[in-house]
Amino acid sequence: GTPEVTSAHFAGSVLLLVVNQKVYVYDYEANFWTASAAQRTSQFPLLSGIQHPVSHVSGDNCCYGGNSFCMDISNSVFAYLHGDRISQANIYFSTSRGYRFQKYTQERREVPLVISFLAQDRVFFFQAMFSYSDHPLNRSFGLPFGYDRTLDILIAPGQRGILIFWSEKNLLVSRNSGEQGPGLGRGQCKGLFFADQNIWSQDAVLMFTDVGMLEILTPLPDMLFPAFDFQKCLLNIQALLVDPQLQAGICKVELLQGEFENKMYTIDMNSQLELTALMIPRPGTLPVPLVRTLYRFDNIKRPTISTITLDIANKEISCVDLKPLRKRGGGWLDVWVPGGARPCLCPVSHRGAYDPNFQGQQAKEDLKVYYPYEKLGCPLLAYYDIPWKPVPRLYVPCPRWREGKFQEVVEAEYVLLEVNGLFTYTYSLTAGMAGCSAQPQNWTTITEMAGDTASFSWDRENYVSCHDPDYHEPLRWPDVPYQILGGPTENKIVFDQRNGIYIFFISIVDPSYSYCHLETTFSVYVYGAFPLSIFPPEVTIFLLTVATLLFVWLAYMIPQLLHNEQGLEVNGFWVRLYQRCRKSC
Repeated sequence: GTPEVTSAHFAGSVLLLVVNQKVYVYDYEANFWTASAAQRTSQFPLLSGIQHPVSHVSGDNCCYGGNSFCMDISNSVFAYLHGDRISQANIYFSTSRGYRFQKYTQERREVPLVISFLAQDRVFFFQAMFSYSDHPLNRSFGLPFGYDRTLDILIAPGQRGILIFWSEKNLLVSRNSGEQGPGLGRGQCKGLFFADQNIWSQDAVLMFTDVGMLEILTPLPDMLFPAFDFQKCLLNIQALLVDPQLQAGICKVELLQGEFENKMYTIDMNSQLELTALMIPRPGTLPVPLVRTLYRFDNIKRPTISTITLDIANKEISCVDLKPLRKRGGGWLDVWVPGGARPCLCPVSHRGAYDPNFQGQQAKEDLKVYYPYEKLGCPLLAYYDIPWKPVPRLYVPCPRWREGKFQEVVEAEYVLLEVNGLFTYTYSLTAGMAGCSAQPQNWTTITEMAGDTASFSWDRENYVSCHDPDYHEPLRWPDVPYQILGGPTENKIVFDQRNGIYIFFISIVDPSYSYCHLETTFSVYVYGAFPLSIFPPEVTIFLLTVATLLFVWLAYMIPQLLHNEQGLEVNGFWVRLYQRCRKSC
């Protein structure tokens, strides 16, 4: 049949198209065209790949290249069929710019975003409202608004929270991603009516080129050439709104500015950010007081981006050139572990001391590891016979709103794993000794859950404390090693009788410490261990006891034997032998 494109979306350097209810990917920089992969994995055989017809793809693009978390937004894409019931909808998401999709369910938490759905009321057919995926917005629908026909949706760039809905006769705007905001209820939109219908066609699209300037693009087909020209129609929406017939008042504010406008800041848990702005009222008008406002993000448990808007309450339409001030917050940190002085070596792992599969099973051959000195520096020092744990320190680059550097010792819970598979260490506490009320997680269970995706996948997203009253995994094996360090316990690492270098991966798993995935790699040199005995300790003790008794017996018997007749002959033999050797020399 004739191919029909029902949706298109740019994700970075990739153009996604829905053609005949299937998703296709075109990388216009590499000139590469392919269909979205319908892969199935052993872990999720029924959740991978698009398996139902879809009509639309949607997503957003980050405008701030310096923030990795923001850049991940460009990789997140959704595919769905327009018009499905929410309870029966098949929604797919991709974190790879649309090359691979998985089915989206409320139980799966891979999507680091709060998802909002625009739903049409089946009872009151001409109304629509927002539905949300995350707490606390998921407890109720948003405020309903008029919806008499299908609307196209535009996400304004810049993570400003602006949603634009438009159709042939209406232009609706939500300035807060549908959430509760000043002057607008959650999901509430305001409409503007197009009186002149000569600019409209079924293929027309809208684009704001500047404040108050709306551009309507209409493709003009050429019967002799496959390319399209575009008819451009500029509408000065502001000029329409300040028509004297509307009797709009004069803007009472001359200037509103702040250094934080259109900038992205980093703020983490248990931190604070102070923003200031300058407002100059118009002469002859009463100044509008600015109120100091405090925002708390205690209920946000995942890393996210929040947009704060500073605007004039109930401002007149004539204040359109007085742009609201916005700032965005993301999160990035690093972990640094102090090093010590020690000669740097090329460690060799004996086959009986490591497992490349991290299952604690002996390998079949020795492993020679070249120590990455440029990356790790010289290792820490640890005496093998003293329980040990590292002291991780948190290093934050100097933010814009602070002076100097900030550094602290991490008291939160964290986990370690030797990157080469060494298993010649254990932990000083068991699950029972750590006071666990539920069976604690360990590297084996985490690796089984992660499958083949990653060996070092224990982090704040999947960690559950065994002290959490809401964690109901029964404590079946209280004697297993407790593999979490830091936090409320005094758990430590206990090394076997072995000298050598250990290269540890460390991950902060406490979800209440930071939004960031704090992890790094460091090394420790374990010293002071004597070589292991070839014989069992029991045999060695027995032989030493026998040798000691024999020595004591000989020390007593030899002087006694030297005083009898045979002893004198033996003594004379050695005297004569000594004299002959002396003459020969």
